[in-house]
Amino acid sequence: MMSDHGVSRRSFLAASGVAGLAFGATPATIPVGLELYSVRDELAKDTMATLRAVARDGYQVVEFYAPYFAWTSDYAKQVRKLMDSLGIRCNSTHNGGDSLAPEGIGKAIELNQILGSKYIVWASAGKPNGLDGWKAVAAKLTEAAAKLKPLGMATGYHNHQLEFTPIEGKRPIEVIAANTPADVMLQLDVGTCIEAGSDPVAWIRASPGRIRCIHCKDWSPDKGYQVLFGEGVAPWPAIFQAAENGGGIEYYLIEQEGSRFPSLEGVERCLANWKKVKV
Repeated sequence: MMSDHGVSRRSFLAASGVAGLAFGATPATIPVGLELYSVRDELAKDTMATLRAVARDGYQVVEFYAPYFAWTSDYAKQVRKLMDSLGIRCNSTHNGGDSLAPEGIGKAIELNQILGSKYIVWASAGKPNGLDGWKAVAAKLTEAAAKLKPLGMATGYHNHQLEFTPIEGKRPIEVIAANTPADVMLQLDVGTCIEAGSDPVAWIRASPGRIRCIHCKDWSPDKGYQVLFGEGVAPWPAIFQAAENGGGIEYYLIEQEGSRFPSLEGVERCLANWKKVKV
């Protein structure tokens, strides 16, 4: 598969490894957090215990994923109280389309405000029909952004492989970017971007100020997403440099879909690897 610049995936991956050698230190003010889908089984069993474990590991931020939308406001307040006591925060939530629908956005706003979350991120639009379908996705994001802006909140969109796979010569993520206001965050999932044959560094540079959160999910041609952070082919140092020099990054989120380790051990190891890469 070809990358953004017409080079083969193999050539891109090789070049990425070289580019990573030039990176310097990371600003200490940008926190690293965890996309809680990484520990979804534990979270479903005991949310509070899982948050305590994540905080003990040293994660500073968490992102709750779609099941949070079923919470009551009272339960969200209990979660917020625990997060405050642990010294961790929630900057964003990962949502289905129902959270941005007219009948659902009110509840999403209420829960996100309780949690202290600024961004209500749309996790996936499914498989819209053609470029017009993706323009409709952008219109929904734009409508939600208008409702959220007066509240000091914003929406965003999370990519998977599909958004970086061209349709009629255009990648859907480009359609979303071109047809939404600048306050709509483009939450970059690095692993899926690379698997689709695109260059995450080039995308960050093409979207100044809009890559405010990155899902730091690694990928390997032979092991897929089963590698821990730092074990795949993602050019992390170059990604960090682009994100922190014009990309608009506010926080990073490690995401781990699965590995050879139990999930809580896996995310602990991911953070240890993070500290080796982000020196």
